[in-house]
Amino acid sequence: MGRLDGRTALVTGAGSGIGAACAELFSAEGANVFCADLEVGSAQEVADRILGRGGHAAAGSVDVTERSQCDDLVEKVMAEFGGLDVLVNSAGVTPRKAPLEWDFEAKWDWVIDVNLKGTMLMSHAASEVMLEAGYGSIVNLASIIGLVGYAAGLSDGFNPYPHSKGGVVQMTRDMGVAFAKRGVRVNALCPGFTYTNLTKSLTDDADMKVQLESLHPMGRLGEPIEIAYAALYLASDESSFVTGSSLAVDGGYTAQ
Repeated sequence: MGRLDGRTALVTGAGSGIGAACAELFSAEGANVFCADLEVGSAQEVADRILGRGGHAAAGSVDVTERSQCDDLVEKVMAEFGGLDVLVNSAGVTPRKAPLEWDFEAKWDWVIDVNLKGTMLMSHAASEVMLEAGYGSIVNLASIIGLVGYAAGLSDGFNPYPHSKGGVVQMTRDMGVAFAKRGVRVNALCPGFTYTNLTKSLTDDADMKVQLESLHPMGRLGEPIEIAYAALYLASDESSFVTGSSLAVDGGYTAQ
């Protein structure tokens, strides 16, 4: 038996990286998986891989900064699979991906809008269904940089990424307490630097890659599947007494 047999999971940012790893792992553990991404083609590719292995999956597009799209997405999941048990808020951006002509304020607004507001809007839409059912698990993707500041030289103090992820950590605490007696758990993952599209510009730089590896006591960066296994724990009933927490999956980074 799989650890998520009979459950339905919605994963945002499912087209690549940690989101894709979560979608495929959750399917392997028995879940119906709805793969959502701003780039619907990439989400469909992940869903097709799941379907090709005999799993149950569907895909759709979503801009998590738009409330109506978040609400509509939850309705699509309900129509497709008849329920919603798990939400993984993996959609996210970094200022490194912003247009070069944007100033610091435009980048800050964009990152906060996607990473923090987007997590809130998707959680709001999903929690309405979960609270009515009296069961559910929301897994938010935060970051080690939501728990500690960037290492010296990696930020000018106005980088919106740690600001957004720190907000996700606090949102997780608040939602976790608010929903605790109603059957819905809310937790966050705080990955260390992990090989994804968001970090590619850093890890493609040989000197930067060595610097980042040196910041992790294990001497290496994370792989998406390693984060996905932690998400699986939080999504499953194995973590039934865990809510409002932020789990660092970081090779020892925040233990220093």
